Amino acid sequence: MGDAAPAFRARTTMGLRTLGAYRGRWLVLFSHPADFTPVCTSEFIAFAQAHAAFQALGCDLLALSVDSLSSHLAWQQSIAQHFGVRIPFPIVEDPGMGIARAYGMLPAGATSTATVRTTFVIDPEGIVRALTAYPLTVGRSVAEILRLVGALQASDAADISTPEGWRPGDPVLTHPPMTGDEVGACGADWYHRLERL
Repeated sequence: MGDAAPAFRARTTMGLRTLGAYRGRWLVLFSHPADFTPVCTSEFIAFAQAHAAFQALGCDLLALSVDSLSSHLAWQQSIAQHFGVRIPFPIVEDPGMGIARAYGMLPAGATSTATVRTTFVIDPEGIVRALTAYPLTVGRSVAEILRLVGALQASDAADISTPEGWRPGDPVLTHPPMTGDEVGACGADWYHRLERL
C-alpha cells in the first residue's frame, strides 16, 4: 500500500489494456484463481451486477488470471448463457504470471495461482491505496469493495477518517486534538468524535 502500482500492458477480453489507460480514474484490479470455477463465477456475477455502482464512483473494474484469453471469452459466454449476466469489464490474461508476480500476488517460488484471490484498489494517480487477499475457498465481498472505494474517496475529499462499516451519508470521525488544551475542550470522547459532513 502506498506504492505506485506496477505498470503493465496485456491482452484482455476487450482488447489491449495498460495500467496507464486508467490514470485519472479509480481502479479495482482483482485476480481470480481460475475460469469456470464456482467461487470465481459467483464473484464475477456480483461484480457485473455492481458495475454501474462502481462507475458512479468513477471507478473501473479489471479482472486478471493466468487463464488464456480464449478461456476468458468462453467463460464470459457461458456466464451470459447460463446466468443471464454480461461481464461489462475486461479480463486480463496473464499466462506467464508476470503481472501477478509484479503485484506480489504469488509467493516467490509459486508455479500456479491456485491460491490467488487478491484485490487492489488503485487511485487516480496510480497509487495502491488498499489490498486484500482471500484463499481459494472463500469469495470476497463485492459490496465491501464498493464501500471501501467510497470510503477512500470520502476521506480524500474531506481529510477525515471513516468508522467501522461507514457508508456514504453516515457520520465521520474527526481528527483527534493534538494538545492537552484541545483535549480538555473536546470532552471525554476526544479520541472518538463523530460528525456529519
